[in-house]
Amino acid sequence: MFYSSKDKCIRPGSVAPDFELTDNTGNLWRLSDNRGNVVLLLFYPANETLVCTRQLCSLRDNWDKYRATQAEIVAISTAPSEENHRFAEKYKLPIRILSDEGRRITRLFAAHRLFPSSFMRAVTVIDANGIVRTHQSMLRAFRPDDHDILLALYAARSEVFDAKRRELRNRIRKILLS
Repeated sequence: MFYSSKDKCIRPGSVAPDFELTDNTGNLWRLSDNRGNVVLLLFYPANETLVCTRQLCSLRDNWDKYRATQAEIVAISTAPSEENHRFAEKYKLPIRILSDEGRRITRLFAAHRLFPSSFMRAVTVIDANGIVRTHQSMLRAFRPDDHDILLALYAARSEVFDAKRRELRNRIRKILLS
């Protein structure tokens, strides 16, 4: 079950704020380093819980479909990097898991309009230009459907492609008219 976030900062059409976090292998990951690519941010409340484990294992089981989108895909947890590393190893997760122990990023992206002080499960798709295309948070007991996430990723890619095509068409018209 999805609910649209009414968060003041993160809304579809807004520019995604830059941030950097450490991943489950100890490397630093920065959103702005991925400009030019569609980015999927999957916020989940906790490792080793039923719904979160099912969500990330479903992503693992559908990894070929996710990779086909050519998106940069990361999960974000408030657990320490070492705990995320053990979780990823245990379930053979191919995804990079970022650690937001201070909840600085989760407060921006994973707040729910009905429970703004609570960290919710959230899905954010950012296009290649850094614009938020999809931002949804949901109650902790629910998890996003892989099919819906994949559609959002392909939609973000097509919006950028369409914009580039329109820009090229306008350039050609200007050249032909001059």
